[in-house]
This record gives sequence, C-alpha cells and structure tokens, in this order.
Amino acid sequence: MSVAEPVVLSTPRKGAKPPSHWRAEFALASICLVWGATFVVVKQALGDISTLLFLGLRFSLATLVLLAIFLFRRGIGNAFRRGPVLGGVLAGTCLFAGYFLQTEGLKYTTPGKCGFITGLYIVLVPLLSSLIERRGPGRFEWLGVALAMSGMALMAIDGKSLRMNTGDVLTAGCAVMYAVHILVLGRFSRTMSVERLTLLQLGTCAVLGLAASPLFEQVYFRQTRSAWTAIAITSLLATALAFTIQTWGQKYTTPTRTAIIFSLEPVFALATSYVVGAESLSVRSVSGAVCILTGILAVELKPKK
Repeated sequence: MSVAEPVVLSTPRKGAKPPSHWRAEFALASICLVWGATFVVVKQALGDISTLLFLGLRFSLATLVLLAIFLFRRGIGNAFRRGPVLGGVLAGTCLFAGYFLQTEGLKYTTPGKCGFITGLYIVLVPLLSSLIERRGPGRFEWLGVALAMSGMALMAIDGKSLRMNTGDVLTAGCAVMYAVHILVLGRFSRTMSVERLTLLQLGTCAVLGLAASPLFEQVYFRQTRSAWTAIAITSLLATALAFTIQTWGQKYTTPTRTAIIFSLEPVFALATSYVVGAESLSVRSVSGAVCILTGILAVELKPKK
C-alpha cells in the first residue's frame, strides 16, 4: 500500500545535479512492483502466522530500521525532540486498521482482487474530502467512483448469488480506512516533521498488532521460510526501503505522475498472482480490473481549475 503524498526528508546539496525524472519514476515503479508482489507473499505466509502477530512483527522491524536511518541522518537529539504525538497515533491507528482488514481479507480472496479493491482508496479520497468540506464532488470524481465501483462489482460479486465473499468485503473496508488515513495524514503533516509522523505511525501499528494479538486471535507462528520471508520483505523492502525510495523519487516528479505510477500496484499484484498460479484470469475479472484502473486515472487526470 502506498500513499501518493510528496514527503521530503532532506533537500539536495547545493550545486548538486538532480537526477533525470525518468530515473525517479522508474524507482517509484519499482516500489509498486515490490508492493504488488507482497500480496502473494503475505497470502502464502498467512497459513503459518496469525494476522495480528504478523502485523506486529512487520511494523516492529520496520520501525526499528527507519529509526536507525533517521538517527543516522538527523542525530539522536533531533530524533527524540519533544513534539506533538496525537496526529501520529491517530494516523497510525487508521493505517493499522487498513492493514489488518487487508491482511485478514487476503485469507479469503485472491491477491489480484485484493490489490485492485485496495486501489479504490485513490478514488475514495477526493469523495470523502468533498463530504468533509461540504462541497459536491466534481463530475470526474463521480465518473471515477462509478467506474471503480462497477469494476469492483465485476471482480468481487458472484454472478449467481450476487454476494461478495468475506475477503472482498474486508478489503473494501481496507480501502475506506486507507482513504481516511490519507486525509488524517494530510491534516497533521502540516504541523509535524516527517520523521516524527512516520515513526509514530509505524510504532502505533507495531504496538497495536503485538498488544491485540493475544487478546483477539488464536496466536500461532510456525517458523517456516515463507513466514520469515514475508516478515522480512514487507518490513524491510515494502516499508523501510520503499519509504526511503519514495521520499527520494517524489522530489523529482509531480504528485499527479506519482499517483498514476502508484496505480500500477494492483496491476503488478494481479500479474504476480497469475504468474505464480495463485489466480486465473477471466473476462469478468479483467474487465473489472480495467474499470477500476480507468476510474483511478479519471480522478487523477481530471482537468485542473
């Protein structure tokens, strides 16, 4: 999962030649490939580790790695300077709820469907923003929502029973929580440093996962290669490294181009799932995927006033 919001950890050295935008955009596309592949990796690991414990371990390791990076870049004095915490904890709670719904949903649905339904958050953000600001969504927002919801119906609703399975419903809830998370993040990112906000979010996810695991699930952890691989890939590559690359790459391209690149994430999720044999492609599922992707692009490419 990604958040297409420009964040800056540092500015380029004075006189240094910035890299060409295509290199930055290639790096961002590489992140999407990693994010897309994690759907399959996590799906395979969930038989060996319970959901909340997996999330707790994933975010604990990611928090420690990013903390080490921030300490190296900024120094221990700046990293632990006093400041607001409520925004980071609130954003982290929303983020954790989204990850929990997505990870739990993966138990009951395919990685490709999970990826595309998760991508609905990009369409939901301007819709929820309009409701909060008490203004009507524009025609491109409505077009994007209509296309995306039609695509979800094609991919997730059974043609005979007209029902969505448990995994698809949970993943749809994940998309809503991710959209809320972005709005909360936009509110508090104006008053908090990137380092503090990021560490508080990830730390909150880690604490919630580890604390809730023994209370709300039957804890199990078979220390298999797939389980440890999923923890390593999601924490080190899909979180710590991806965040670092995203921070660097978004300085050299536009937010709109970034959002369009990030729409590749569900495409990579579906492609990876198909390649490893975890998913079969039907005309109905491909049509649904195209509708969702078109809805995302309709929102992101709408004309600026």
